[in-house]
Amino acid sequence: MKLALVGAGWAGMAAAVHAAQAGHAVSVFETSRTLGGRARAVAAQRADGASLLLDNGQHILIGAYAECLRLMRTVGVAPESALLRLPLALVFPDGSGLALPDAAPPWDALAAIARARGWSLRERAALLARAARWRLAGFQCAPGASVADLCAGLPQRLVDEFIAPLCVSALNTPVDQSCGQVFLRVLHDGLFAGRGGSHLLLPRISMGALFPEPAARWLQERGHAVHTGRRVQSLEQDAHGWRVDGIAFDAVLLATSSTEAARLVADAAAPATQRPALQAWADGAQVLRFGAIATVYAELPGAPGPLLPRPMLALRTRAGRPAQFVFDRARLDGNAGLLAFVVSAFEGERAALERDVLAQAAEDLALPGLRVVKTVVEKRATFACTPALARPPRMIAPGLQACGDYVAGPYPATLEGAVLQGAAAVHDLGQIRP
Repeated sequence: MKLALVGAGWAGMAAAVHAAQAGHAVSVFETSRTLGGRARAVAAQRADGASLLLDNGQHILIGAYAECLRLMRTVGVAPESALLRLPLALVFPDGSGLALPDAAPPWDALAAIARARGWSLRERAALLARAARWRLAGFQCAPGASVADLCAGLPQRLVDEFIAPLCVSALNTPVDQSCGQVFLRVLHDGLFAGRGGSHLLLPRISMGALFPEPAARWLQERGHAVHTGRRVQSLEQDAHGWRVDGIAFDAVLLATSSTEAARLVADAAAPATQRPALQAWADGAQVLRFGAIATVYAELPGAPGPLLPRPMLALRTRAGRPAQFVFDRARLDGNAGLLAFVVSAFEGERAALERDVLAQAAEDLALPGLRVVKTVVEKRATFACTPALARPPRMIAPGLQACGDYVAGPYPATLEGAVLQGAAAVHDLGQIRP
């Protein structure tokens, strides 16, 4: 089959690799000249003029991302060297918090809760009891339940120092607005899916080099086409399949943002019998709401090495102190004195954000001399993962599908969710005859 992939983010490149393995002839079209979509490399410069290759945000993978890890190996990336693997830890600068040992589930979580620093015996017992209740219920809840509903009655410290950091990092949505069922699925797959599933996998190389760039080389080496700087303008359905900007294909996979996919679908030239379905899909994609994630990269000039005791620390958010996590890049890629502060569910102005983050670093980390290197605000980082959210289906019309983290599925906007949708879309092509 002659297949067009529109979009070269993680979902699109995953679909392209799967399609090539299935024997299809693949052409990828990407608007940007940089591969990776919302998980891509960006250029920066330190105070001394040295060039830096950062990311559009400080991304985290976890050990349960089996498809991401498999695809990396397929295109020649060794996760063992490209990612720093650590047992899950939500530890604050004062040493309090929870750190899982490297043990099989559920014993790792049980041991971590039992030994959590700064929590009272009552608080530990409450979390153990609630986790047992979730597990006995098969990690299922009412469709309209929020994460706040799931945690009703838990001590506030547990919500603030365990539930909220997990929720905002996984769903990029506050606990009172987040979908309880999706959160439970994340907990199940991360904490109870198997040994190592909860491990943090922190990139040592740029997100572009982690998968999309080697995937493009892998495709090109096998005779497939990857076009960058090429925004698709039109789709047209004919008797044989679809035309992308006038070029004939048997099928098309849209791996763009939901808004760009909605534009292409709503404007697609198709028989009158297909128009209602196309417009209904576009309308469903257009109503999704999005949240921003901001990453403030800051440095301490002249620092000889790491600034933090761990590669990642949790931070206590409060008024005027917005960051939830901080990463020490010296412990990841060797950039001495460089920190990445992550602010999920960000709303506000860039200048105020930088000022507040530097003040938070001075208060919480005793680092008053930091200077901002670069601030990246990904305004449409993830869709708002709210309770009972109606996400558009993957199938749009015969020979036309969408694959991305926003289409209907059990996961929030994560890299694993994106690549799984790409794989599923290619699998569905098996039902189509060229």
